[in-house]
Amino acid sequence: MTTALDKGRALTRKLNPELENVLKERYDDLVPGFAESLIEWGYGRHYARPGLDLKTRQLCTIAALTVLGGQTGPQLKVNIEHTLAAGAERREIVEAIWQMAVYGGLPAAINGLNAAKEVFEAEDTQR
Repeated sequence: MTTALDKGRALTRKLNPELENVLKERYDDLVPGFAESLIEWGYGRHYARPGLDLKTRQLCTIAALTVLGGQTGPQLKVNIEHTLAAGAERREIVEAIWQMAVYGGLPAAINGLNAAKEVFEAEDTQR
């Protein structure tokens, strides 16, 4: 039987193969088991659920982080990268962010667009 942790690890291998290690290095000394918990709960129990494809889930995540505002910038950038890895086009990401201007306001949408622009520019530089 596949556990939620197994599902989460399989999913993050597609989106960001280094995610669990990065989380371990950054947070496990403060909260032992943080990385494993996030991978199991966030990815294995939520992102891996049936009902929505991964690209749609990631676009929803971008929308939510955009509406939450500027303090979520680092998480928004990581999830923009994940959304690209899940198969979304840049235009889809930008439109999901821009739609949030209606719900989170223009400042939140502008912060989201700035985050997307940074991720896209970094990706273009790596090519």
